[in-house]
Amino acid sequence: MKNLTATKLFTLVFGLFLGLTLWKFGNPVILDHVIIPPKSPADFLNDPWPTHWANWILLPLAAVGGILIFQKKFSWPANRWLGLLPLGWLGWQFISASETVDANLTEATLWQFTGCVACYFLGALLFVRENLLRWILFGVLAAFTFCLMRAVDQRLFEFPENRQMLVEGERSGWTNFPPETVAEMKSQNIILTTNGIDVANPAILTKFAKGRVSGTLVYPNALAGIILLLWPLSLALAFGATKNLKPLIRFAAIALTIFLGGAALFWSGSKLGWLIAIGLAGLFLLRLNWPKKIKLVAVATVLIFGLGIFAIRFHHYFASGATSVGARFDYWRAAAQTTATKPIFGTGPGTFQRPYAQLKSPDSEMARLTHNDYLEQFSDSGVIGGLAYTAWIFMALTTGGLKIWRNGGGISLAIFAGLLGWFAQGFGEFGLYVPALAWTAFTLLGVLAGQKRIEFDKNAINR
Repeated sequence: MKNLTATKLFTLVFGLFLGLTLWKFGNPVILDHVIIPPKSPADFLNDPWPTHWANWILLPLAAVGGILIFQKKFSWPANRWLGLLPLGWLGWQFISASETVDANLTEATLWQFTGCVACYFLGALLFVRENLLRWILFGVLAAFTFCLMRAVDQRLFEFPENRQMLVEGERSGWTNFPPETVAEMKSQNIILTTNGIDVANPAILTKFAKGRVSGTLVYPNALAGIILLLWPLSLALAFGATKNLKPLIRFAAIALTIFLGGAALFWSGSKLGWLIAIGLAGLFLLRLNWPKKIKLVAVATVLIFGLGIFAIRFHHYFASGATSVGARFDYWRAAAQTTATKPIFGTGPGTFQRPYAQLKSPDSEMARLTHNDYLEQFSDSGVIGGLAYTAWIFMALTTGGLKIWRNGGGISLAIFAGLLGWFAQGFGEFGLYVPALAWTAFTLLGVLAGQKRIEFDKNAINR
């Protein structure tokens, strides 16, 4: 009993830590050197923290988790490959690091990947036992709710107010700001000096005008990633864990969950995120125990409305040439070319930007990451690293996912849906390199991999 209480306390603390990563560690690790450490209490509260700080919090937590695992006489996940592949992948990252073209980028990335594997094994060997998952969700879902509320606030209040303030500042010659604030805004390139005149940075004004929100994360597509990962889980809890509440309270909880997730996803402006969400909704509607005709009508309705909204929302983007899609193809071409040039060790974990600077098309924007987690593994750590990572993710999703698809319900199905969406987004984004996204995802992937100890039934959410 004492050990169980200690494990529950540790699980609660670890969930709070994952919540902290969603709040403060939402930047890619390769940008750690440009994040200014907070100095004042206000900075600590409002600004992101350097990503390497997360390593020094995770390290002792992982050590304590390891002790608890060994005390419980752990066993490998149901499929031994689900234990060997992540270890093999991580080991190869360290081997590849010996041939890196940028030691600083690789060091930061190795810390990140080690954290991913640590979170995965904690999920597979510890959190999946004794129904501990609920203790993790307190911190994770609280931070997720805050992130969504922050995103909605950005769209409705923060961005319009900030844009209006900058426009008025430029008109008044910045007399509406104290001199020290103007100096700070200049140092941050919010105010630019052009021909001797101080003007608001046009890029920032454009950002505020577009209104693409990011919540507490690095940019809008990262927000879409965390929504894909955790919104299904939030919806499952909103519908399943509120059954004993008063109807009005239950309706409010469900409506708020739907609004926050849907509005934040829509206002993120993530095209890939929206398409994945439509696909997931259609896929999981087919699993419902409804008459076949009703299911087909429901799926058709979701597709028609979802794609219709997509067409309206992004028609200006496609009319202007879909520049980000073209840019991604250039990143992927360069990644394939780098893999062909260095097929064994790659250029070192986290170093895509170095070969890309030499290989990119003249009219393409510079990129630090491949915007495809799978291709980047091949480019950065060679064919062995790429195959190990891809095989690990594919096997973890299919082994656990097929069981859940046939027999699962409630929270188990929601975890699978979120993971399926997040790893699908990995074909067009770089969530693997963001602690807030990757460490949360790999913890849940570990739970999925160790799911032989979870009872899958329609009432699982209430256990």
